[in-house]
Amino acid sequence: MSVIGIVAEYNPFHYGHMHHITETIKQLGEDCPVVCVMSGDFIQRGQAAVYSKFARAEAAINCGADLVLELPLPWTLSSAEGFARGAVGLLAATGVVTHLSFGSECGEVEPLEQLAELLLNPLFVNDIKAELNSDEGISFAVARQRAAAKKVGELACQLETPNNILAVEYLKAIFDRSLHLTPITVQRFGSGHDSVAESGPRSASEIRRALAAGGDIISSVPTGAYEIYMRENKLGRGPVLDENLESAILSRLRMLDDAAFAALPDAGEGLNFRLAGAAREESTVDAVVAAAKTKRYALSRIRRMTMCAALGIKSEDAQGIPPYARVLAATQRGCALLREMSTKSQVPVITKPASVRELDDRCKYIFNVCSAAHDLYSLGYTAKAERRGGADWRISPKIVNK
Repeated sequence: MSVIGIVAEYNPFHYGHMHHITETIKQLGEDCPVVCVMSGDFIQRGQAAVYSKFARAEAAINCGADLVLELPLPWTLSSAEGFARGAVGLLAATGVVTHLSFGSECGEVEPLEQLAELLLNPLFVNDIKAELNSDEGISFAVARQRAAAKKVGELACQLETPNNILAVEYLKAIFDRSLHLTPITVQRFGSGHDSVAESGPRSASEIRRALAAGGDIISSVPTGAYEIYMRENKLGRGPVLDENLESAILSRLRMLDDAAFAALPDAGEGLNFRLAGAAREESTVDAVVAAAKTKRYALSRIRRMTMCAALGIKSEDAQGIPPYARVLAATQRGCALLREMSTKSQVPVITKPASVRELDDRCKYIFNVCSAAHDLYSLGYTAKAERRGGADWRISPKIVNK
């Protein structure tokens, strides 16, 4: 039996995500379960998710997924390469996933595989360095694309769009680790990141803007997801907006010493000093990020670094792949997969948070990092009663009978 693996953030789950699941099932068969590895309470851009990982996982289960696993925070807040390595590695480590399905603007696997092979060539690093040295004002991404264009011509244009970029990183993870996953892709349609849809489903960023403005998103998300989000709103657990957490994040940043900033991921080339100085002077998180920004590095990298500082993520935390698979939600078919994983998984499978205490020190450390992050995240809830600490240790997976 084929088992579909998907890497996602579902921030929030919308019709484009449902289309991806549906089209993948069409390719592989109706009897194929869907396993998702999903970002937790914070997302790869270095921002808070609009709803908690528990709510977003439940929404995904209501809309076509069978099993949702959490991608632990250090990998979520990594670069695209680290994010992909952790998520794809975790899917492979389950021992049951056979296929990796991802969205792409390209809509074809072969050209993306060619780019992945190029980027994995150890000699290609020298080509990127040459581009960086020839123009000190360009970012790493621009330098990489220029170097790629000299090798593969117009094919390098596929590295201009966000879903293609992530797709290439997923393929790199498969090739680099010799994982037994068959890649398939579904062409993305509708509005792109940070743009307004002219046709097709609205993007996650459009939906988040509507939520921030107090608008109704009933026409933008599937019913099964909408019901979860409205329940969270009613309970005062969302939407969680960046401004809800600003004071908490700034207070964390201002209490850090120089050694903590030096230990951050991507802290080289003096970025740690720039970020430390900005954190101690600026009055908003956006101002901190802007003050630390340089021409060389993308804003998203600085924002991730800022969030890592606030949440205590160190440079070595995202080495390798996650040391466990934490279950956030499952259907009955997902529960059958969990029984199979109990004998096939290469990492411990966590269904009861208390079982973490029986695992090794690295598992405990990573779980505690994620638990502390959820405690900070919950301070963004409007309902004070929902801000109690320690929720990560109390909440069991949501099991849906379908």
